[in-house]
Amino acid sequence: MSTLATVPALQPARLEETLRRFAALSEPGAGVSRLAYTRLERQAHDLFAALLADLGIGSYTDAAGNTIGELAPDAEPRPGAIGTGSHLDSVPHGGAYDGTAGVVAALAVAAAARAGRPRHRPWRFVAFAAEEGARFGQACNGSRIVAGLTDAADLHRLTDRAGTTMAAAMTECGLAPERAATARWEPRDWRAFVELHIEQGTVLERRRVPIGVVDTVSGSTRLRVCLTGVAAHTGGTPMDDRRDALAAAAECVLDCERLALAAADVNTRITVGTLTVEPGAITVIPGRVVFTVDVRETDYDRQRAAAHAVGQRCRAVAARRGVDVELEELADTPPVTLSREVTAAARAAATALGLPAEVLASGASHDTQQISRLMPAGIVFVPSRGGLSHSPEEFSAADQVAAGAAVLLETMYRLDATA
Repeated sequence: MSTLATVPALQPARLEETLRRFAALSEPGAGVSRLAYTRLERQAHDLFAALLADLGIGSYTDAAGNTIGELAPDAEPRPGAIGTGSHLDSVPHGGAYDGTAGVVAALAVAAAARAGRPRHRPWRFVAFAAEEGARFGQACNGSRIVAGLTDAADLHRLTDRAGTTMAAAMTECGLAPERAATARWEPRDWRAFVELHIEQGTVLERRRVPIGVVDTVSGSTRLRVCLTGVAAHTGGTPMDDRRDALAAAAECVLDCERLALAAADVNTRITVGTLTVEPGAITVIPGRVVFTVDVRETDYDRQRAAAHAVGQRCRAVAARRGVDVELEELADTPPVTLSREVTAAARAAATALGLPAEVLASGASHDTQQISRLMPAGIVFVPSRGGLSHSPEEFSAADQVAAGAAVLLETMYRLDATA
């Protein structure tokens, strides 16, 4: 591996310490709980800004809640910034690496670049807001806003389980959702964007490959299904005279699994992630159940077909069981093919550093998926132990993150030097 590995900013111990500092900003309980547009997420952004300031890099927070710092070029300037970063929010009881590893790698790159080779372009370091869809159902909100895919009206439409709109949550955090349009990025201001992320899968670990270079990011269609039957006494209501919403939901959930298992493509994934039962009493037949479905695919036609099939199955089950059904599409993000140029630069960077790299698809959504609509963009993966993510057991070794950060730095230099 090249001398980049000896750069102090890229040392595993330094990266690990920074990861710990972010992980400490969490609600009590297992893992990391730092939900979108909450006090804790803003505290994490404040820490990011402070760490940039320690490097002599100023930053600002836009109307979407994204935090952005910039390092000016120190050689003959060329137009278009090179960017990197990821997100700082988490799912409930998630891990310390999803998103945060990419932000910590961005900080390491910022520190290394200050004392590194000449740079011809501005380098920007970004902590995106509200990437996880755990709270409001829609993922990648900060990056969607800068890409022009989510506007101020959407922020009043999206709500959490408590009925709080995203706009209200943003306002409570001191942001200005009504000014969301001002956060949009101009493509002409950018040259490229590269994100480091943990794989959240087992490909790299199983093949013992230290670096992944992503060429495709799967899309996601998210649905909310509401089944309404009749709440009645469990002892007084005969089994053949029930309109049990939970029994109907159970059948729907298994049908979702069957649809994915029977799909022709192995990249079709269908998951029911939340389920709410009302009235929730041991002696009452469930009268209302609401559950969510996440449909993922690397082909948009198959993605939409799978989501449509989920709706058909739920309607058929509801009709046969005598319950009412309502389906709502919460979000729909198509899959994207990432920039061949950035992918090639990342592979070349890994080769130059003596690190084997595997080209693979991402089954998870990332902020770069949205950013790719504006500029050439790519993703560098580092291995995840056991493939676990969105879990307290999520783990990537510090030396793996350091290797990824070295590839990220070299990739940015290569993109900086090209026309």
